[in-house]
Amino acid sequence: MKVGFIGLGIMGRPMAKHLIQAGHAVMVSDIKTELEDELVSLGASKGNYAQMGETCEVVMTILPTAQIVQSVLFDEGGVAETMPSGGIIIDHSSVTPVESQACYEKLKAKGIGFLDAPVSGGEPGAIAGSLAIMVGGDDEVFDKVKPVMEAYASSILLTGESGSGSITKLANQIIVNNTIAIVSEALVFAAKAGADPEKVYKAIRSGLAGSAVLDAKAPMMLAHHFVPGGTIRVNHKDITNVVKTAHAIDAPIPYSAQLYEIMQVLKVHGYMGDDHAGIVRYFETLADCSVEQK
Repeated sequence: MKVGFIGLGIMGRPMAKHLIQAGHAVMVSDIKTELEDELVSLGASKGNYAQMGETCEVVMTILPTAQIVQSVLFDEGGVAETMPSGGIIIDHSSVTPVESQACYEKLKAKGIGFLDAPVSGGEPGAIAGSLAIMVGGDDEVFDKVKPVMEAYASSILLTGESGSGSITKLANQIIVNNTIAIVSEALVFAAKAGADPEKVYKAIRSGLAGSAVLDAKAPMMLAHHFVPGGTIRVNHKDITNVVKTAHAIDAPIPYSAQLYEIMQVLKVHGYMGDDHAGIVRYFETLADCSVEQK
């Protein structure tokens, strides 16, 4: 397929590389020209949004906010301005279901298919091509483009109508980020009590407390290695979307509301660029105790 890909950040760059490796004709766009040039050196072409809409059968976006997604799609010179009826747009960004549904309705009026398809797996999953994609949208649109997404994903599931992918992603982020916070609290508790937090981690990882999150993030906490696979900034945005959506539908989310405030503290202290394993810093500050292994 002729595929457009907009957004070559931590996640988008390896995803676009997998599309090239799978043999698709890929046109890329990013505000950082050096990222575009890297993909061009691997076989992609560069194009603006209007060119993508005109020439690509499918255009994928993975961008920081819904406002940016909407601008790329609907502003003058945007993808939707030139894309013919029958084209398909896949948004891999993490946004609210209301924002996804708004894009779906506007594009449907033009005869353009739209899937909200946020991803999980972080940078390691994007590099490995093993992302999990949770998708909302129409069955026939999903069936057409699922084979394309298989270039960078090992799990692709249509979870329901438009907006369902975004809902599923927010549920995922509730579980992931609250688990990171609880792992942080537990390891700091162990260290403050005088136990070796690394041995505590190794002792509990094979029991009921074990999880993919524990194994991914506890070693980073113990090493104080916070180079991001997924930044606190991005996850703070997702938890903000959880809070906004929950308030709109009257779903109480007391743990996530508290997590939002924890992330606000980390924002004040300048840690938003850290991996979300850096949530441990909040609990270390409270206990005046570090889990770092020297």
